[in-house]
Amino acid sequence: MARIKDMYTNEIAPALMKKFEYKSVMQIPKLDKIVINVGVGDAKENSKAIDAVIADITAITGQKAVPTYARKSVANFKVREGMKIGVKVTLRGEKMYEFVDRLFNFSLPRVRDFKGINPNAFDGRGNYSLGLKEQLIFPEIEYDKVEKIRGMDICFVTTANTDEEARELLRLMGAPYAKD
Repeated sequence: MARIKDMYTNEIAPALMKKFEYKSVMQIPKLDKIVINVGVGDAKENSKAIDAVIADITAITGQKAVPTYARKSVANFKVREGMKIGVKVTLRGEKMYEFVDRLFNFSLPRVRDFKGINPNAFDGRGNYSLGLKEQLIFPEIEYDKVEKIRGMDICFVTTANTDEEARELLRLMGAPYAKD
């Protein structure tokens, strides 16, 4: 499943080197990590919700997810400092490339009325963020066992210096951008 990693060394890196005219191979941008985050709003009433989300994210990524905790107390949201309020997982190496391959080629095309991902959701420093409305697009999730549909944030962290370089890197990796 390391298809994208092999593509990177054989096709993507040389194409980026040629397009952006880098002087050294160390300047070629690469995918550093992927961070997947799920906020669990009903965790304060239902303590088992965090466990269910951890199981889902672990199944999707193949790596154990960890709970995130509130840093501050917010009375309006009935949240106290130290409460579990979400789940995150950071992917690197083989698992990261495997996840990218499955996301771009299997999961995103399963979204209803999918026209592509936003090509402008970069942060100005070469990182891309993507929000999903439901976890059911992943084939690892069984529809019958899901108690609540939850969304997630997926952040692609790259070593690119500009958004243009990162956009091209993800396009060569197979990111299905929406046509303008």
